[in-house]
Amino acid sequence: MKLIVGLGNPGAKYAANRHNIGFMALDRMAEDHGFIPWKTRFQSLSAEGRLGDTRVTLLKPQTFMNLSGQSVGEAMRYLKLEPADVIVLHDELDLAPGKCRVKQGGGHAGHNGLRSIHQHIGAEYGRVRLGIGHPGHKDRVAGYVLSDFAKADQDWLDDLMRGISDGAAALAAGDGSRFQNAVAARVNPARNSGTEGPATAQDSLAPRAQRPERPAPAPTAFADKLKSLTDRFK
Repeated sequence: MKLIVGLGNPGAKYAANRHNIGFMALDRMAEDHGFIPWKTRFQSLSAEGRLGDTRVTLLKPQTFMNLSGQSVGEAMRYLKLEPADVIVLHDELDLAPGKCRVKQGGGHAGHNGLRSIHQHIGAEYGRVRLGIGHPGHKDRVAGYVLSDFAKADQDWLDDLMRGISDGAAALAAGDGSRFQNAVAARVNPARNSGTEGPATAQDSLAPRAQRPERPAPAPTAFADKLKSLTDRFK
């Protein structure tokens, strides 16, 4: 069994915040893969189901971000799991918007949710880092992560959520490469699908293929010309 955790803050006020991208990912995963309705337990909302061949509990802590570890620790102990069986999806300032990276273990890099989880279960859990970009200065970080995604973000955000759901079974199975490939296929689809697309402005400037020219007629011999003229005046 795997415990897959999405980080965020509870309540409608925070639902569309950048900080809640982990909640968003789990909601999409649960909807697409037919998990049973969310239940209140472990100081969280949880749902159970299967991703591929793996039994999974999805967890959205309702303790607010800074205390996420309380919920994660309680659920992990109840389910008799090890930290290596836990995967946490969270927002990542140091990745460009729409980027996704899988990581096992490591530091919390100042993320309050991860810091709390470190305190309760240690550092050896898996993470899925979901890029939201950086506001440019550390003094703007709190307001940035607690603000809603902009309308301009909706296309890449939807593609990212679809990709996470597509690769969920691979993630649960521990195949991080296949999971990231599934995400990339949605966020950065192949440009060349094998069919010819519409011509671009650059294409219109390219020289058109030339039709093969007919060979020039062989020059007529002077004697033949003279004979032709003579015949005309007979």
